[in-house]
Amino acid sequence: MHSPAPESVTQLLEQWRGGDQEALERLIPLVYRELQRIAHRQLRNERDGHTLQTTALVNEAYLRLANRGDTEWQNRAHFLGVAAGLMRQILVDYARYIGAKKRGVRCCISLEEGPAAVPAQSEDLIALDTALARLASVDPRKARVVELRYFGGLNVGDAAEVLGVRPNTVIRDWRLAKVWLKRELTVRRRYAT
Repeated sequence: MHSPAPESVTQLLEQWRGGDQEALERLIPLVYRELQRIAHRQLRNERDGHTLQTTALVNEAYLRLANRGDTEWQNRAHFLGVAAGLMRQILVDYARYIGAKKRGVRCCISLEEGPAAVPAQSEDLIALDTALARLASVDPRKARVVELRYFGGLNVGDAAEVLGVRPNTVIRDWRLAKVWLKRELTVRRRYAT
């Protein structure tokens, strides 16, 4: 499977930001498989019988992305990082909507290998989202690294490109963010019981 040239995606993003709505329609087929991969990765984490499917998650993300034409897109990796963040938020909103937030959060999300590492429930996703919001208030870049790596599945190089930092910075931020989030989730679980 051949990925589109980053230049063509970047060009279309620039045209879209310039007001060319047709550029978005030409862009989506170029990145659709990657959007599906991100959505599938995030949905593998959900409970059995989850009613939101990969295509629905991609479509909802598309609708939200279509309203962000004025975003200053940097490149393909930046676009996919934003899409991953939107998908995460859609799933969190969905979990809250269906009443998944219950007393006594049980935490079984592994930050070592991403969402697919351990099957998590909606309440785990909500707990992680809450902890990630707290991390963002303390260190926004580390929170963004988690979004890009964990939810978006971006590699270190792509995450570094999106953030405009060196790959070593992403590696260091990823390591520290995992420790911080693990502590937050452990404290939350302790107080929930």
